[in-house]
Amino acid sequence: MSGRRRYHARRPAGSVVNKPLVAIVGRPNVGKSTLFNRLAGQHIAIVEDVPGVTRDRHYADSFALGREFVLIDTGGFDPDSNDPMKAGITSQVRLALEECDVVVCVVDATVDPLPADREAVALLRDAGKPVIFVANKADSQAREHDAVSYYELGISSIMPISALHGRGIGDLEEAIFERLPEVAEISEPALDVPRVAIIGRPNAGKSSLVNQLCGEERQLVDDRPGTTVDSIDTLVEREGQSLILIDTAGIRRKRSVKKRGVEGLSVLQAIRSIERSHVVVLMIDAAAGIGEQDAKIAGLVHDRGRALIIALNKSDLLSREAQKKVMDRTREVLAFVPWAPMVTVSALEGRGIKALLGRVDDAVAEHRKRIGTAELNRFFEEILEKHPPPTMHHRSVRLYYITQASVAPPTFVIMTNSPKDVHFSYQRYVVNQIRKRFGFQGTPIRVRYRGKKGRKT
Repeated sequence: MSGRRRYHARRPAGSVVNKPLVAIVGRPNVGKSTLFNRLAGQHIAIVEDVPGVTRDRHYADSFALGREFVLIDTGGFDPDSNDPMKAGITSQVRLALEECDVVVCVVDATVDPLPADREAVALLRDAGKPVIFVANKADSQAREHDAVSYYELGISSIMPISALHGRGIGDLEEAIFERLPEVAEISEPALDVPRVAIIGRPNAGKSSLVNQLCGEERQLVDDRPGTTVDSIDTLVEREGQSLILIDTAGIRRKRSVKKRGVEGLSVLQAIRSIERSHVVVLMIDAAAGIGEQDAKIAGLVHDRGRALIIALNKSDLLSREAQKKVMDRTREVLAFVPWAPMVTVSALEGRGIKALLGRVDDAVAEHRKRIGTAELNRFFEEILEKHPPPTMHHRSVRLYYITQASVAPPTFVIMTNSPKDVHFSYQRYVVNQIRKRFGFQGTPIRVRYRGKKGRKT
């Protein structure tokens, strides 16, 4: 198949799907980020001809022949290197094999196999999971022939592609589609019952919180990080409130995952758990303080459009002054999610659990809240009269009306004569005004601008 076939699968509104994870692995500078952008259909990762330029883990929704999956660029994996700008190929591969359903291993068709390529192929060849080997930078027929040198590594087939020019991408998408596992929609016991993922770094108290909510010692609780074996769902009914808990506590310390690989693995598990949830409780060890990994997880929640509650656990170990410092610092680091409520809890002692459940209940309601079109446009007329959009590029920007297109997360569409000319500061102003009038505490909101020709005068 030479052309690309990308179709969006339809599913009932509000349903939750456990999307497969597809990881792109390979040594630095083979074109992983370029391939990621090509498969994602958008320019997300930084692309530069310098090894190690991908400074963070990147992920995006993608489609292949009607099937949805989450695509992950592993350029940010850094578990084995002392240099944070270098990616350890062994740990990339091992972490991808731990959590991903399909692995795409990228090599450079323009050079002979290097030691890092041999190491990756050796780990993947008998991995027991679907692996697709691709030779990138095969920009011509001659370059495709050069890729045959990789057969000496003992692989059965390799697919020549050019991520930059799109050669062979349709065939690669078809290969991914054929290897994706079957995915069933999660609908039990009812879509109205919120699915709450409990996420955080190792030893933040996630299992202790699950035990408190369940009213029994259901999870193994241990001071050592990584004692929870896997994510487990539990239906909980407490004080008339029903929840499905997804305990991700979930940094799995397997022998194949080295100590430094735990942080990378936690991100992969967080992506999978967030995909299956409506609300995320981000557990932070107040005694240890907020870390970079907590901010990354909060960013994942925001990008995936899930409601978010920040729970500062072990707060009982701190003085009142120390608690305030931790809360202020947490707000500073998580300034990009100011709408996320924060609660202090002691999961071990059971303190603050009632307040946490109240926040979860409120966040679910806000996440699913819908505002009527008439009420929205009365509000919209007020803010336009008070503060109309500025002129951009000598062009008058006209905003005609607003409507709420969907919920979970609340998503609004504003019709305008020039979407690209609505300044980002004015877009932020509109979001702030929507929150000021209608709340939406605990949930991200989306505001899209759609083009419409103005009336002739």
